[in-house]
Amino acid sequence: MRSILVPIAIILFGSTAACAAPASTKGVAPGAYAVDDVRLLSADDMEGRGVGTPGGAKARAYIRERFIQIGLKPQGGAFEQPFSFKTKLGKTVDGVNLVARIEGTSSSDKVLVVSAHYDHLGIKGGKIHNGADDNASGVAGLLAVAEAFKAAPPRHTVLIVAFDGEESGLRGAKAFVADPPVPLARIGLAVNFDMISKNAKGELYVSGAGPQPWLKPVLDGAAKTAPVTLKLGHDTDADGEQNNWTMQSDQGPFAAAGVPWVYFGVEDHPEYHQPTDDFDTVPQDFFKRSVATVVSATRALDDDLDGISKGAGR
Repeated sequence: MRSILVPIAIILFGSTAACAAPASTKGVAPGAYAVDDVRLLSADDMEGRGVGTPGGAKARAYIRERFIQIGLKPQGGAFEQPFSFKTKLGKTVDGVNLVARIEGTSSSDKVLVVSAHYDHLGIKGGKIHNGADDNASGVAGLLAVAEAFKAAPPRHTVLIVAFDGEESGLRGAKAFVADPPVPLARIGLAVNFDMISKNAKGELYVSGAGPQPWLKPVLDGAAKTAPVTLKLGHDTDADGEQNNWTMQSDQGPFAAAGVPWVYFGVEDHPEYHQPTDDFDTVPQDFFKRSVATVVSATRALDDDLDGISKGAGR
C-alpha cells in the first residue's frame, strides 16, 4: 500500500499545483514514486526548471527533499554544490548541482557516479517547457536507483548527482568534472540518465559499449533481462555524428576527461524541446518498465565495476 502524499506544497513551492514528496520511502519498492516524481517536476509551477530561475530552485528543493526522505547523506557538508558560468552575452548565471553519497560494502576504492540533469528550458516565447521526458524522467530514474541502493547497499560507493545547467551546455557536469568531490581516477564509471520515458517502439538505448568494448558483456546481460527493449548503440559516428550521443548529455564531460561512461536514453520524439513535453504525454507503462531497467542495469554495473575499471585500464 502506498503512503499518502503529505500536502505541504504551499510551504515548499508556493502553490498547490505541485505536491510535496512522500513523507517516507521506508519499506516502499524502489521506483514506486517515479510517476509522481515526473508529474511534480514537470508541473507548470516549476516553470520549466530553467537554470538560475525560481522554477529551477523549486525543482532543486523538491529533489533535495526526496534525497532526505530516501535517507541519503550529502557528499561533503551539504547536498548543494554551486557553480556559475557566463553566457555568450556575458551574463553570469548561477547553477547548483545536488550531490549525495551512498557508502559501498566492499573494500574497493572505486566510485560509481549516477546522474541526471534536473534543469530544462524554462519559459520560451511565453510558453512553459515542462520537460517531462527531458529530463524529469531521468531524475525519477536517478531517485529510483538511490532508493534501490539504500534498500540494498551497493558494493561500491555511489555518488547520486542531480546536475543543473545541462541545457546551457552541460554546465553542471563540466563544473563537477573540473572540481570533483573525489579524484577522477577513483571514478570507475559515470552512468547518466537523460530522457527515459517516451518511445513509441518501447525501446530504450544504452550507449557506451561502442567506444568502450569492455562494457559490452555487462550491457548485453542487462539487455537480456530488461523489461523493455534495451538496445546498444548511438555511441559512434557510424550513422553520422548527430546520432552519436557521447557528447550530447552529461556523460560528455566525463568522456572528455577519460572517465568510463554509460548513457541511458530514448531517441528524439515530436515533443523533444517543445512546450508539449508534458506529463500527460508520458506512456506510464513503458516509463515504469524503463525505470526498472535502469535500476537493474545500474546494479549490474556496480557489481562489475572493478572489472570495468580494469578493462578501462584504470
